[in-house]
Amino acid sequence: MKVLVVFYSMYGHVLRMADAAAAGAREVSGTTAELRRVPETLPEEVLRKMGALEAQKGMAHIPVATVDELPTADAIIFATPTRFGNMCGQMRQFLDATGRLWAEGALIGKVGSVMSSSATQHGGQESTILTFHPTLLHQGMVVVGLPYSFAGQSRIDEITGGSPYGASTISGGKGERMPSENELAAARYQGRHVAQIAARLAR
Repeated sequence: MKVLVVFYSMYGHVLRMADAAAAGAREVSGTTAELRRVPETLPEEVLRKMGALEAQKGMAHIPVATVDELPTADAIIFATPTRFGNMCGQMRQFLDATGRLWAEGALIGKVGSVMSSSATQHGGQESTILTFHPTLLHQGMVVVGLPYSFAGQSRIDEITGGSPYGASTISGGKGERMPSENELAAARYQGRHVAQIAARLAR
């Protein structure tokens, strides 16, 4: 079983969620989980002005995702920050390059799942995941979310991301908040759940 966690992270918030999802997937016997970052589209000077250059350099050891690698996975978890209630442009550009896979039906029957991050509690965590799903459905993927068997998404004692659509985190307006333990637990649960569903489909 091979799970790919394909992500874009500007400041490291989404990377932490992606790491947790991969760790959860590896809890399923016989499963390997690998991180892949989508190609950056912003010039280095822009990243420097945004204060993101150091974080980007810290992710340089993670291989860059390629379209050709996607069909080698049994399941793919996508993780993206929110941009006006939608996925970020870097992720959109990467997915827009998968037309050949669509034409070949290369992703049909594979499990697809999505996680997100937004600056504020109501900044589009859910809409980002929901607007991501049509791309997976067009590719013929089996969409898997975060079931309510993960009790942490029903918590009301703290501000937290997470919905039945997928795990999510809140970064704060200045990126000052990293994923909470509950949000990381949601990502781990989702990773494990995705791997379990993919294993059942494989059998």
